[in-house]
Amino acid sequence: MCKKPYYITTPIYYPSANLHIGNTYTTVAADALARFKRLTGYDVMFLTGTDEHGQKIQRIAEEKGVTPKEYVDEIVAGIKSLWEIMDISYDKFIRTTDDYHIKAVQDIFKKLYDQGDIYKDSYEGWYCTPCESFWTETQLVDGKCPDCGRPVEKAKEEAYFFKMSKYADRLIKHIEDHPEFIQPESRKNEMLNNFLRPGLQDLCVSRTSFNWGIPVTFDNEHVIYVWIDALSNYITALGYGNEDTSLYERFWPADVHLIGKDILRFHTIYWPIMLMALEVPLPKQVFGHGWLLVDGGKMSKSKGNVVDPVALVNSFGVDPVRYYLLKEIPFGSDGLFNNEIFIKKINSDLANDLGNLLSRTITMIEKYFDSVIPAPTAKEDIDNELINLALATPVKVQAAIDDLKIPEALEAIWDLIGRANKYIDETTPWILAKDESKKERLGTVLYNLVESLRFASVMISAFLPTTSSKINEQINSEVTTWNSLSAFDGTSAGTKVNKGAVIFPRIDVEAKLSELEALRQEQLKATEKKEMKPIKEEITIEDFEKIDLRVAKVIGCEPVKGAKKLLKLKVDLGGEERQVVSGIAQYYKPEELVGKSIVLVANLKPVKLRGELSQGMILAAATDDDGKLFVVDPGNLETGSVVR
Repeated sequence: MCKKPYYITTPIYYPSANLHIGNTYTTVAADALARFKRLTGYDVMFLTGTDEHGQKIQRIAEEKGVTPKEYVDEIVAGIKSLWEIMDISYDKFIRTTDDYHIKAVQDIFKKLYDQGDIYKDSYEGWYCTPCESFWTETQLVDGKCPDCGRPVEKAKEEAYFFKMSKYADRLIKHIEDHPEFIQPESRKNEMLNNFLRPGLQDLCVSRTSFNWGIPVTFDNEHVIYVWIDALSNYITALGYGNEDTSLYERFWPADVHLIGKDILRFHTIYWPIMLMALEVPLPKQVFGHGWLLVDGGKMSKSKGNVVDPVALVNSFGVDPVRYYLLKEIPFGSDGLFNNEIFIKKINSDLANDLGNLLSRTITMIEKYFDSVIPAPTAKEDIDNELINLALATPVKVQAAIDDLKIPEALEAIWDLIGRANKYIDETTPWILAKDESKKERLGTVLYNLVESLRFASVMISAFLPTTSSKINEQINSEVTTWNSLSAFDGTSAGTKVNKGAVIFPRIDVEAKLSELEALRQEQLKATEKKEMKPIKEEITIEDFEKIDLRVAKVIGCEPVKGAKKLLKLKVDLGGEERQVVSGIAQYYKPEELVGKSIVLVANLKPVKLRGELSQGMILAAATDDDGKLFVVDPGNLETGSVVR
């Protein structure tokens, strides 16, 4: 029987050496959905990749003295390594520097131009390089990018534009006729009310101020703007615009584009309008999940609140990290990542619930049946209660996943795990073992526990694949298909269990928190970049020439009465004595300055500070680390020398 196709995508990631757990969240969620669909019999295509063009990449490469391609090659290798660490089972990884993608994007651009949807004009506005986004004056927030809050640059250049407004009404109708197209519901309302209904402006789709991009074939001075380039990946990866279109015919339209809410506009407005213009079917759904927050804010390197997924995996293993992201973050809403909550969930859900269920079951079979799984006999009501819940759970899980409710799916599985633990307490196998006449009853209880573990293992294989494999090894199960969960009989009596290591050892919360904080501080110190203070307004050479800098020698110094920060210095300018008041008392003692050469702004208009005349200003510099101030030392220059 032909399997039903299922196509899921993540956004293609901008090459960054600092992917954090927030970036990882989207891909882990997409991986869980893809694995589940494979498990339940779908023909799955799971796409991810990297968006490698743009001004920011070109600038970074130039700073590093390498080509943009050399720079992104190194970063992409790191991203692929992270996905391997996180156990991501993507089917295809696209790079926007791939030859087939470049050709298809150029053809798309030419087609849109030929049919009159793209035209040439000039652009003047505000551009955010990190977001690769243009903004109007009214869209800025406090003069900065409304998405990332960083400074924008004034951009004026010749450009090609896409006629967005031509398709706006058609897109509005599609969204209204297909309520499932944008999810969650709040995201749909945001796009309609904030962007579409107020009216769309035509979109700038080419640049001339840099050249790291896909060239426009009929105008070599232009490169194709990143969002036309990047968004097209969802169809070019399937062969659209190239000779072999078999994957495109098999998988398009996509079942779901899984994205972060900050790029929703591009995926629910720009992308579908592009597809409408190309006469290509729209994806079935775009799901914009929330942000992963730390200390109440979105993760950001500049804030110093990023969480390194590799460090977490090294400390706890990959499945605990996957479990927390999938189970504890409300899918579609913002969620909190907190180290203490994370560790406590490992201890409660993974160690106490699942790990303990496996350990107790294997230990009792080893102790009471020489490690051989016994055959079940007559069932009692309490057995049927467990069995009925086990049989009902896969139905609940599948319904939750169909609605993209990943936490609810895991909640249903953990309900079964919790019920199995309660079943142990209710049936008291250790008491049954004391009565030889109850050996068959004991065997039934232990069989039911192993079969419950098998059910749990099959269902969690999409979410915690490593844990599922470990459970299967210990209960020695080879029946791991989804269809096998239609009956509570997949465990073969007579099979020998293999007691292994505890799959989730309990963690000392306080000790581990201290360890993680020390690691965070170490990483911050290693990667911290000193923030350059804003440069003041430009001056001309004529302005600078008005400043008269002279070498002076301090011949006397004392505190200014009643002022903790001020010192009164008597300085020799090489034939002229002056008095200067300077706010350096907290950094220098008077005796440390006497005899010292300094640089003086000699033509600064005299002022009175705390009643004392100040005839000039001493040059000094402060460090970024501790704010300590140092008087500028002119070296061996003679007193009275002009500093140029």
